[in-house]
Amino acid sequence: EAMVDAPVIRVGLLDGFRLQIPRSGRDSAPDLSPAVQRLIAHLSLSGRPTRTAIAGKLWPNVTEEHAHGSLRSLLWRVHKVAPGLITVSGGTLSIAGDVLVDVHQLAAWARRALDPSCSTDGIAAGDLGLPGELLPGWYDDWVLLERERLRQLRMHALEALAEKYTTAGRYGEAVQAAYAAVRAEPLRESAHRTVVRVHLAEGNVAEAVRAFEAFQAMLAEEMGAVPT
Repeated sequence: EAMVDAPVIRVGLLDGFRLQIPRSGRDSAPDLSPAVQRLIAHLSLSGRPTRTAIAGKLWPNVTEEHAHGSLRSLLWRVHKVAPGLITVSGGTLSIAGDVLVDVHQLAAWARRALDPSCSTDGIAAGDLGLPGELLPGWYDDWVLLERERLRQLRMHALEALAEKYTTAGRYGEAVQAAYAAVRAEPLRESAHRTVVRVHLAEGNVAEAVRAFEAFQAMLAEEMGAVPT
């Protein structure tokens, strides 16, 4: 008899905040206050901060006592809605190890793509890096920094994946990965350079020239610059 994976809590931060809690065989997405969302998001992104660190980050303009009181209140509310989501260990907090966080999945995918020892067989091509901006509309400093870090990670991973597929002779998938990078960042020169390299490796000189000339025209129109 096949084993069935136990339902797990899922936290989504790409393309907006989501929390899915398995209940009675179907996913439930509770309506959470912005403060609860910020706590869950911050813990999902920051690993295992201390209570003092998380209280100071989320409530920087109040007294330490007030911040710790607010944190205790939020932890109680989260436990009522999603017991098991947050692990409290001594003076530290963290998202439980069995919770699925899409940002963690993106980071794991990117690490495999960037790892020279990891073959293309160990990398799922379908999602091409879980497209989606981190928490759009959130402007906290800790969100802005992580958003840019993830954007750079995704771009480098897509380019590396395109190179891996090219080396393996899987040119169709290489082109898809390279153009995913171009779509995500249309003015990124290294992404266009990857597209050109894939076309040349496949022997499609005309396609390579067409791709270069299209980027050359776009760069001239957008920035009045020329490719290096």
